[in-house]
Amino acid sequence: MKTKTLTKRLGVLAGGVALGAVLAGSALAEPAIIYDLGGKFDKSFNESAYNGATAWAEETGMSFQDIELQADAQREQALRQFARRGSNPVVVAGFSWASALEKVAAEFPDTNFAIIDMVVDAPNVRSVVFNEHEGSFLVGALAAMKSETGKIGFVGGMDIPLIHKFYCGYAQGAQTINPDIEVFENYTGTTPAAWNDPITAGELAKAAFARGADVIYAAAGGSGLGVLQAAADEGKFSIGVDANQNYIQPGSVLTSMLKQVDVAVANAFTDGTTGEWTSGFNVMGLANGGVGWSLDENNADLITDEMKATVADLTAKIISGEIVVHNYLDDNTCPPAM
Repeated sequence: MKTKTLTKRLGVLAGGVALGAVLAGSALAEPAIIYDLGGKFDKSFNESAYNGATAWAEETGMSFQDIELQADAQREQALRQFARRGSNPVVVAGFSWASALEKVAAEFPDTNFAIIDMVVDAPNVRSVVFNEHEGSFLVGALAAMKSETGKIGFVGGMDIPLIHKFYCGYAQGAQTINPDIEVFENYTGTTPAAWNDPITAGELAKAAFARGADVIYAAAGGSGLGVLQAAADEGKFSIGVDANQNYIQPGSVLTSMLKQVDVAVANAFTDGTTGEWTSGFNVMGLANGGVGWSLDENNADLITDEMKATVADLTAKIISGEIVVHNYLDDNTCPPAM
């Protein structure tokens, strides 16, 4: 493997142990990625970013640097140290990086940065955002078609507008299939710890199953693993997110809403190391393959031909503009399906 992982996991900066000490040594020449809280191997958002970097390394024969954080206080220091030592581009995964990146990008105008899931308006920053509501619409439609009770659930991670965007698209897709469907909405917390709390997520899923839900969509990072486990234990269905999580509980994960974070990372690394870098606003949605849903040997028996045909039709209508999936971030509302 071409990856140069700087440390298995950084501890909180304390007792005089600074991030600079970890990065001390030979000057860096590779691109770098810094993951968000929740861990590199969360089997979701961060791991998708890692997979993109690894795929790029395997394809090019080049190396990259990466670091996991455990505290918000490490963000600016990590960015500065990578920039000072020559990593270019530096990719940060997650909306929580915005404030730190705004400061550090201005300090290092000759370093290219990319941020995923947030917009930072700077001449050396590429901001990659996804139309998660479009992919969530499709898995919501699948959930409604699979449900026998007319009740489905949603377990989000941190209770923030971005995750409401997932929920809103999911609910609209489900209501398009069944206008009378009930959708139970829950979140694991209001702090970054919400991304790595599978126990709470599992309990929320069990409560929704007890109310009659038979399919639950988990948009909760590492916490979502608790939902997938609860669904398997209860003989119900779950829906994964970001990466293809069908393999985690084969036969119980109905599908996964794919968010191609891996592609965004690989593209940034490629463009940054070949002189093709472009900064600015970058949107990845259904039309350009940025989001979608997963079908493989782990869930093929769960998805009927009729379900596939319906989702294909809905996809075409979204891309053409015939169906407009409401974006919660536009007005912080989640209206019923049209």
